[in-house]
Amino acid sequence: MASSLSALHSTAASHLARSRCRRTAANARASSLLRLPLGRRSRWVAAEFATGGAGGTATGGGGGRARRGVGIDVAAVAAALRDARTADDVESLVNAFLNDDSGGEARLLPLQVYTCVIRGLGKDNRPDAAFAVVEHLKRRGAALNQFVYNCLLGAVKSSGEFGRIQAVLDDMEAQGVSPNIVTFNTLMSIYVQQGRVEDVLRVYADVQERGLVPTAATYSTVMSAYKKAGDAFAAIEFFVMLRGGYRNGELVVGSRGDWEQEFVKFEKLTVQACYLSMRRSLVEGKNPVGQVLKVLLAMDEAGVRPERSDYERLVWACTGEEHYAIGKELYQRIREGGDGGEISLSVCNHLIWLMGKAKKWWAALEIYEDLLDKGPKPNNLSHELIMSHFNILLDAAKRRGIWRWGVRLLNRMQEKGLKPGSKEWNAVLLACSRASEASAAVDIFKKMVEEGLKPDVVSYGALLSALDKGKLYDEALKVWEHMCKVGIKPNLYAYTILVSIYIGKGNHAMVDAVLHDMLSKRIEPTVVTFNAIISACVRNNSSGNAFEWFHRMKMRGIEPNEITYQMLIEALVQDGKPRLAYEMYMKACNQGLQLPAKSYDTVLEACIGMYGFFGYRIAR
Repeated sequence: MASSLSALHSTAASHLARSRCRRTAANARASSLLRLPLGRRSRWVAAEFATGGAGGTATGGGGGRARRGVGIDVAAVAAALRDARTADDVESLVNAFLNDDSGGEARLLPLQVYTCVIRGLGKDNRPDAAFAVVEHLKRRGAALNQFVYNCLLGAVKSSGEFGRIQAVLDDMEAQGVSPNIVTFNTLMSIYVQQGRVEDVLRVYADVQERGLVPTAATYSTVMSAYKKAGDAFAAIEFFVMLRGGYRNGELVVGSRGDWEQEFVKFEKLTVQACYLSMRRSLVEGKNPVGQVLKVLLAMDEAGVRPERSDYERLVWACTGEEHYAIGKELYQRIREGGDGGEISLSVCNHLIWLMGKAKKWWAALEIYEDLLDKGPKPNNLSHELIMSHFNILLDAAKRRGIWRWGVRLLNRMQEKGLKPGSKEWNAVLLACSRASEASAAVDIFKKMVEEGLKPDVVSYGALLSALDKGKLYDEALKVWEHMCKVGIKPNLYAYTILVSIYIGKGNHAMVDAVLHDMLSKRIEPTVVTFNAIISACVRNNSSGNAFEWFHRMKMRGIEPNEITYQMLIEALVQDGKPRLAYEMYMKACNQGLQLPAKSYDTVLEACIGMYGFFGYRIAR
């Protein structure tokens, strides 16, 4: 069948221009011809034909007679017929070409000319003219065949007027022309364009029932339908079936090399169908990881081998936190592909970002380490992404006071060629402060200076806080003096720690001096400042002073918060004043503050210890 179609195409081609250089001239004449009215155009073409002036020619029989030895300019014929709407329009133009002065005998151009014209009209989006040509052939009694109707169906496909498909099929049946495999291939390709996958499969089943021999185009169209539907498993199953049939000699083989090339196309279509299916699962699926892994495993079992670029495109579709497992699997497949190509750096950066989004920071670090060891060389974005992940980990260490973990993170960064900045060192210093590790804070501060970094006010504040919590007040004051000496201007946080240091030393007069110094520098004390003072009083068992500072805070118009009342209640209980502590607790609750359960337990235990349970109820 394929060879007969090839022969038919060869015959049609023999009636076309025998030289490509003449075709250019014919197209130029056709372009100028299109600007003429239909009547003048017909006379112009007739004159050209009569003088034998056509460039591209078609000669011979095939359903009609033409002047012996005179060529036919097919491009000019198509140009003349492009505005035809009825068989009468076609009739007048054809008669002009044939120079029909006898008027009696039915004359036609060679049938191969008509088929070429029909195809050209379809590509030029002139389906009405193509149908008019077929009606003209029917009126003149030409023997229509499968080739004519296949060209008409192709014209419908090219023009996109799919509503006329059934009219073509009905006309074929009325003319007694049976559809061949080319007809069904064209019909299936139209359904693929429309996304009518079920109709494609129905037509393919009809092909098999009729006993027609599918061509490579048939199989490609079915694969395209599965691709359009994103049905990965059906595409894989169909590909495996085709491959098995080919290996068993069940497919009609013309040239083995040609079929090998076709199977390369089939495999690519299968990969594309699987890609669309997996991408759709990642975007819309309820269980994207499971669905994508199933497709990947099915491809492995079928021996379908995606290229590195296919995996990389799929990586870009991984954007959700739950996609990290798929991203990691795809990354391993790309690295282990062995195709000689290097993984894209942008893909690696995307995976580093994805792992960070999923809180898989060590997995992100592994990818970064692979960039250093295996390539490609990381760029600025790679550094920024991995630094942001380290900062997240350091921030967690800071909040929890896990300073040793922070030190290990700094060491790991330096091992990988990443230079921690002040932000990273400050995070570890703040972790030491939260953990009350004064000696560790001093060591880290010194190492920071040794690394060539200049400590800022946050660095000094963290060191002061650690020394304050370690009750190393004299050392803390020396640090303060050094900070001022090197030109670091203290902020509210630093001043807050300083007043806490003086409270710890029992020097309340200096606390007033610090507050005045703050006001002189336009740094207003806040509730945080007074909370630090009250908290320091509680730590140093100076509950009376804590209560005094509470009143001074209110005199300044600063409203206490939950921490203020929590510290004050603890101070009053230390001072043996459970009833007053209870009153403060109720006052805070009446103000709408949510005190922690610890404050309630402290008041309850103090009252029961002082009055006993029943006495506590009477005291209330």
